[in-house]
Amino acid sequence: MVTKRIAVGVGVLVTVTLAGAAWTASGAPAPLSDKTSASASGNKETKNYLYSSMGDFDAQVKPLIDRPDIAGVQLVVPWKMLERKKNQYDFSEIDRVLGELQPRHKKLFLQIQDRFFTAPTRLPDYLLSDPEYRGGAAVTKNENGLGAGEPGAVAAQWNPQVRGRFQQLLKALAQRFDGRLAGVNLPETATEVDTKKDRTGYSDDSYFKAELANMAYGKKVFTKTPFIQYVNFWPGEWNNSRNYMKRTFEFAKSHGIGLGGPDILPNRPAQMENSYPFFKKYRGQLPIVAMAVQEPDFQYKNPETKKPYTRQEFADFGTNTLGADAIFWATSAPWLHQPATR
Repeated sequence: MVTKRIAVGVGVLVTVTLAGAAWTASGAPAPLSDKTSASASGNKETKNYLYSSMGDFDAQVKPLIDRPDIAGVQLVVPWKMLERKKNQYDFSEIDRVLGELQPRHKKLFLQIQDRFFTAPTRLPDYLLSDPEYRGGAAVTKNENGLGAGEPGAVAAQWNPQVRGRFQQLLKALAQRFDGRLAGVNLPETATEVDTKKDRTGYSDDSYFKAELANMAYGKKVFTKTPFIQYVNFWPGEWNNSRNYMKRTFEFAKSHGIGLGGPDILPNRPAQMENSYPFFKKYRGQLPIVAMAVQEPDFQYKNPETKKPYTRQEFADFGTNTLGADAIFWATSAPWLHQPATR
């Protein structure tokens, strides 16, 4: 059984448990190569990667990784997997995966996960139990057009002690893997803390500032491997109403930080009123843009065609509008289960 992320149009998230799910809504495969299409600058081409969780590498990734149209894989790794106990880091699974990929000349991106959209919360036990961290995490709501989901949790990065521990993890990862990874990214900015249940001192502004602080720290310690922040929505903001989105892109540009997002959804109104216009505006001004086509994206219909998005529509919009250098495709993407194009 695999826990998969489900996204909704307004950026609030839930997850459901799936067993070998295969979405079929993305239409017939287009004859695309691993170099999906050239960017407007004419000197960059979008590469295709697989997207999965670290725990699914053997079952979901290995059967597909040798495709010639796949450049590598992005794996989501929960904080707890990397820090079993305080200051006791376990990077053995990363080493193992690199050992599988390097002989194949495939690259590895890591997403370091500090938020979870359903139980259990995969944060280190000490973070949740030691009074120093004031609970360590905030309860989040998972309400969307698909119905209310189970409560989730997000690490209380706005607590300096929690943020300090997370940054120590980033530092330890950089000391071990800087220059050996194709990229490291932090998860999406979208979250919805249940303020009625919160005991951590959350506020939208403190969350925003904490996320930018982690962006800056990640870039500081990863000097060879690109560091990336996923940004899609900011709590308490819509259509840059609090200038969070603009400040994020300006901050990333000025600090040499890459940006990306968990969903390519061409012309979806919610995305078009939040992060997408900024990706278009800042095309060519960021060191790297990495976008994903995750499991739920195959369920949506293009608002212009009224039909499910095709592979070509995902790829064209990701490359030509959002400026993606890399697209991470869920392993359930139908085209991945058909013969490679070269």
